[in-house]
Amino acid sequence: MIKAIFFDLDDTLLWDQKSIKDAFEATCEYAQTKYDVDPEKLEETVRKHARDLYSSYDFYDFTQMIGINPFEGLWGNFLDDDDNFRKMKDKVPTYRKDAWTKGLLELGIDDPGFGEELAERFPKERRQKPHVYDETFKVLDKLNDEYKLLLLTNGSPDLQNTKLDITPELVPYFDQIVISGAFGRGKPDPTIFEHALSLMELNKDEVIMVGDNLMTDILGSSRVGIKSVWLNRHNKERNEVIPTYEITHLEELYSILDELNK
Repeated sequence: MIKAIFFDLDDTLLWDQKSIKDAFEATCEYAQTKYDVDPEKLEETVRKHARDLYSSYDFYDFTQMIGINPFEGLWGNFLDDDDNFRKMKDKVPTYRKDAWTKGLLELGIDDPGFGEELAERFPKERRQKPHVYDETFKVLDKLNDEYKLLLLTNGSPDLQNTKLDITPELVPYFDQIVISGAFGRGKPDPTIFEHALSLMELNKDEVIMVGDNLMTDILGSSRVGIKSVWLNRHNKERNEVIPTYEITHLEELYSILDELNK
């Protein structure tokens, strides 16, 4: 009998990739008002330099364990009480400036001052562009009547709570919110799933995990024997990680839950 549903946040309930894409588009289009630059090419070069820089920092392994990607580094503040987060907080202003400055330079524009301006503009654009999938609230409304709900998200508590602050309608649906950076390990580490189970006072057969990421949500839940639903909206190829169920739209959850609770 399923009594609770664990939901991932980014790109499961919140459309984080679209928010990042929109912030890049707005910032790069602003760059075009000063220089004759192709906004799409600028986005491509900044993304590339952001990835390269991010992976060079000594806290990179920590970000991989907690689950913080390079583009979150371009707008998060990381005001969390932990040595690694303090390192990130100190580094991100330089990181942002360097990513945008190097992106411009690759397109022939040598203007560190403008790189810094774009680096400061991007976080403001991202905060103004929260996107929630169309079906998210409809599904949560329906499930909230019958199930306990827990939000299980990787990331910095400061940044994940910022995302929730700018989409405040989400928070009241959840009995518990677990953020990897506050717990100390991220999905797919089994201990964070065990922690979530203990908070809900349920066993592994009484919950199901719903998420978009095979290597975090699905792999982690399978390691502790929790049934999983892979939300594969974009028809990605499946790798060696096998979910219990696969859906392309959140509303397909209803029939799975009905079947499990017959």
